[in-house]
Amino acid sequence: MIIPNEKWYPAPDLRIPTDAAMRDLGRSLAAVLRAGDLVILTGPLGAGKTTLVAGIGEGLGVRGPVTSPTFVIARVHPPASGSGPSLVHADAYRLGSVAEVDDLDLDADLGSSVTVVEWGEGLAEGLAEDRLEISIQPVPDGDTRMVRIIGHGARWHGMMNLNNPNAAADHRL
Repeated sequence: MIIPNEKWYPAPDLRIPTDAAMRDLGRSLAAVLRAGDLVILTGPLGAGKTTLVAGIGEGLGVRGPVTSPTFVIARVHPPASGSGPSLVHADAYRLGSVAEVDDLDLDADLGSSVTVVEWGEGLAEGLAEDRLEISIQPVPDGDTRMVRIIGHGARWHGMMNLNNPNAAADHRL
């Protein structure tokens, strides 16, 4: 479920029980993502951020594998075939300022790619007014994760149900 950033929409959490379910969530998100979209991920180490991005990459049909870009900061995964968008996967964990994010020139690829920034909270919001912010928090009793997806800006206004089978067709999650 994507919740628009308006106060009358409470932001429910999605309960994601396994790594496979996190990849499935990524594939579901990919069905509505398009070139120009920015996704900012937050959560502690091991929360499943890269697993979610791997699912997004699978859903977009990009060349992979999609792995953590911690040591290279950013990777570009072009489409495996066809004319779909590339996936720009960045990791801001080792970055300390908005200026360092600006130095990556992620906004140069933003129009032609889906850009996902792990650890981007407080650093990457200035890249696009329209963005998804996804928080992933582990539940202490196992592999379950609580995921909250909040849409900001006109692009995500009114997007609602992730379980909607017509999500890709009517641009809703």
